[in-house]
Amino acid sequence: MLLNTIRIQCMTPWRERLTLKRINSILTNLLYKNKTNKYKTMKKALYLAILLLFIAISGVSGQNKKAKSSSKPNIIFILADDLGIGDVSCYGSDNNKTPIIDKLAAEGMRFQHAYTAPLCGPSRSRILTGRYAFRTGAVNQDRVGEIKPENEVMIPAVLKSAGYTSALVGKWSQFGLTPKDFGFDDYITFQGSGVYWSKEKAKASTYTENGIEKPLNTGVYMPDLMHNHLVDFLTVNKNKPFFLYYSMVHVHSLIQPTPDSKPGSDLYADNTTYMDKLVGKLLATLDDLKLRENTLIVFMGDNGTANQYAARGTIGGKALSGKKGTMLECGSLVPTIASWPGVIKAGQVNTDLIDSSDLLPTFAEVCGAPLPTKNILDGRSFLPQLKGRKGNPKEYIFMELGNKWYVRSAKWKLNRAGELFDMTNAPFEEKLVADYANNPEASAAYARLQAVLKELAPEKGILDDGDGSGRHASNVNKKKGAKEDKDSE
Repeated sequence: MLLNTIRIQCMTPWRERLTLKRINSILTNLLYKNKTNKYKTMKKALYLAILLLFIAISGVSGQNKKAKSSSKPNIIFILADDLGIGDVSCYGSDNNKTPIIDKLAAEGMRFQHAYTAPLCGPSRSRILTGRYAFRTGAVNQDRVGEIKPENEVMIPAVLKSAGYTSALVGKWSQFGLTPKDFGFDDYITFQGSGVYWSKEKAKASTYTENGIEKPLNTGVYMPDLMHNHLVDFLTVNKNKPFFLYYSMVHVHSLIQPTPDSKPGSDLYADNTTYMDKLVGKLLATLDDLKLRENTLIVFMGDNGTANQYAARGTIGGKALSGKKGTMLECGSLVPTIASWPGVIKAGQVNTDLIDSSDLLPTFAEVCGAPLPTKNILDGRSFLPQLKGRKGNPKEYIFMELGNKWYVRSAKWKLNRAGELFDMTNAPFEEKLVADYANNPEASAAYARLQAVLKELAPEKGILDDGDGSGRHASNVNKKKGAKEDKDSE
């Protein structure tokens, strides 16, 4: 009876647990009715035993509370390749189904107005440095490779100062040197973009794992190989804070059958589905390792949908304005989702303007890492918004590629050529306002955005030295009219 009473007491809320007064009351009721020395001695012994148990329980509770409060959150940043908003079903895609990503959005926050540079190299540079291209030089694909760690500080180096271990899994091809040179502790990368099977290339495909080049064997699917390395990294580092940059293969062309494809199936839909499946496998791994509750996941596309696949990326039966490599809306507007159980409330849809330069300061604030002071940072943390507060949202976003740029507010867009667009019906329509001087609202918007461009002064920064498109010079020189997708990186 006494042991059962103790068990019940240990299960009660802490405010009602074994206080000294409560212990004495229990023992008095159970034992003190018999006032012999034998029972008095027993009472003293039991009193001491329960007192020690009480101290132990309190100590463990305090230790657990302390451990929980001092635990740093992990961050996983998933970057899909060439995935536009028309490719993701929670954004209204007519032709693709992404149930795992949809569930991630339903459990967290989906951003309606998240932007990045419209081509993968400049986009990835903006993501990792938190800086605009006219500052870093990443105005075109070739110039991205000239970025050096002595000049630019990337996310892993920022988080390292807060005790974080970092890994890159996937695409790195636009950058020079290695991920390790920029602060990543662990990495596995493939050569170029859109590598799925070794048989695709004239030469045997290879990948690099922590400085060692290895062949991609026949029958091995590169996205699965990348995922397996990811699982190993999470398993090894589950007891320390980490940052994982998961730079996916999907859905960059050349689109190939997946291991799940059936004869005659829609291969683009297959690839989107397989990407979604890999995200699900990642979430399952986090659950198995009991890491999900303490991990912020941000999922994003690196630019809009590429070439011929953009035409199938309709929403509600309507075509989108722009695609990868263009300065139209859906060259830069990308799916962006954040999930963090217990921190981000489920079912949130955020309409603030954000862009990929905001990721570095957001991640730094999440991890408690000081921001680098060496260079001007263009990003602004949106951690307050993730936590349900108003925060300090941007009034505009700035985008550039090659020799073109624009600044965009919630309703208006002004480009380098001085053209003003009404974005009320975006992402389906961008209406040129030719007579803005005769429209008070449009005229005021023009003046505001022109002032922003004057303050930024991108023309005084590093300018494009290519053909103005932002693409690799080698791609620009390829023959026109080829059947293959020429957005090869």
